[in-house]
Amino acid sequence: DEVGGFFGGLIGSKKPWTQAIIDNGFPNVSEERLAPVMAYLEFCLKQVVANNELPGIMELLNGQFLMPAPGGDPIRNPDVLPTGRNMHALDPSAIPTQAAVEVAEDVVRKLLEKLADENNGAYPESIAFTLWGTDNIKTYGESLAQVLALVGVRPVADSLGRVNKVELIPLEKLGRPRVDVVVSCSGVFRDLFINQMNLMDRGIKLAAEADEPLEMNFIRKHAIEQAEELNVSLREAACRVFSNSAGSYSANVGLAIENGGWEDESQLQEQFLTRKGFAFNADKPGMMEQQADLFKAALKKVDVTFQNLDSSEISITDVSHYYDSDPTKVVQSLRDDKRKPMSLMADTTTANAQVRTLSETVRLDARTKLLNPKFYEGMLSTGYEGVREIQKRLRNTMGWSATAGEVDNFVFEDANSVFIEDPEMQKRLLETNPNAFRDMVTTFLEANGRGYWETSEENIERLQELYAEVEDRIEGV
Repeated sequence: DEVGGFFGGLIGSKKPWTQAIIDNGFPNVSEERLAPVMAYLEFCLKQVVANNELPGIMELLNGQFLMPAPGGDPIRNPDVLPTGRNMHALDPSAIPTQAAVEVAEDVVRKLLEKLADENNGAYPESIAFTLWGTDNIKTYGESLAQVLALVGVRPVADSLGRVNKVELIPLEKLGRPRVDVVVSCSGVFRDLFINQMNLMDRGIKLAAEADEPLEMNFIRKHAIEQAEELNVSLREAACRVFSNSAGSYSANVGLAIENGGWEDESQLQEQFLTRKGFAFNADKPGMMEQQADLFKAALKKVDVTFQNLDSSEISITDVSHYYDSDPTKVVQSLRDDKRKPMSLMADTTTANAQVRTLSETVRLDARTKLLNPKFYEGMLSTGYEGVREIQKRLRNTMGWSATAGEVDNFVFEDANSVFIEDPEMQKRLLETNPNAFRDMVTTFLEANGRGYWETSEENIERLQELYAEVEDRIEGV
C-alpha cells in the first residue's frame, strides 16, 4: 500500500514486484519506469475483483440511474470491467476504428508475407474470409478492416467519426497486387453491420473498376472473367459479400455434424453453398439475392481460406460456429484442379498478432484443452456437465476434419489413449455422464468410419464393445 511504499522508500527497499524482476535475472530494471505499468495493472486488478452485479440490480429495482459501460473482451478493453453496469456494444457507424485499421494492416502484412514465403514470392489471387458479428463488436472492426486492406482500399471517416466511404489506395503506395476476397458474413454480422457490408461492396467494386494491369489487380481480373462466364455486368460480377438470406443464420453444417445426420462431405458442402450464397449488392440496397452461380464462381478462384481468433474466451473447438462457416473443402470441390486451398488463422488475442496454419491452430487447441490434464480434470470436477463439455470438444474437432481436413491423426489417437484406454478414466466418465460418454465413443467410431482417424483393429473392437456396454447401462439391461 501507499504507507508501506513510503516507509519502504525511506529505508531504500525495493517494491515487491521490482525485487521479483531482479530475482529473475533483470538487475537493471528501473523502478521509476515500472511505476505507470504497475499502477495500470493495479487498476485492472481492482476492476476484476469488483463485484457490482447485485448492487447494480438493486439500483435498477429502486428506480435509480445505472451507469452505462462498454461490452466486449476485458483483456482487449479493461474498461469493460467492473460488470453490473448498463452494457452497450458500440456505434456501428464508427467502425472500423483507426486502431482496428492499424491492427488489421499488421495482420494482413504478416498473412501476405507468410503466403509469399511459402509460394516463392507469389501473392495469392483470392482469399475467402469469414466475418463474425460479435467478434467485430469486440475488436471494433478488425476483421472488416482486414478485408479492406487486402483489396487495397482505405476507410474514410467524416468529421463526426462515422465511416461512410472508402477510397482506393494507389498501387504505387500499396506496393503489391490487390488481392481478391470472398466474404462470408454470419447472420448476426448481416443484422448488425449492414452499412459495413455496403462499405465492403463499394470498396471491392471500386477496385474492380480501376483501370489497372490485371496482374496487379486480381479483383478486376476475376470480375472480368466471371462477367463473361455468367453474362452479367462487371459490377454484378464483382459482388463478393455473401451471407444467409434475411432471417436465416449459419450454414447448419455444425448442426448436421453434431447430430451425425449427414451422408458424406458433399452434403455438407451443398448445404453451405445453398445457405450462404445470398449476395449483398450496394446497387440494390435492402436486398439479399440468391446468387449461387456467382458464389461458386468466386469461390473456385480462392487460394486461401482465412478466419480470425480474437477472443481469449472462445477457441475453435469450444463452439461449432468456426468450422460451420469454413469453406476449405467447398473450395477444393469447386476448383478446376481440385487442389485444397491453404487454411490460415490469425490469433489477435495478444498485441503481437500471429498468423498460423489451421492445422497448427487445431494442434495448439488440442494440446491446451482436449488433451490437457488441467483442462479435462477441471471439467470432470464439475460433474455431469463437464463430461458433456469434453465430448463437445471432441465432436467439434471432428467437425474440422469434415470441413477442412486439417486434424492430425495423433489428436484422435491421443484422445483415445486418455479417455478410452485408461480403465479408471472410462469408469469416471461412464458413472458421471453415461450419455455423453456414449456420444464420445460414437464420435471415435464415426471419425474412424469416415476416414478421419486411422487406428488399430484392437482400438476399434474395444470401442465397439464399449458402445454395447454403455448402451446396456443406459437402457438398464
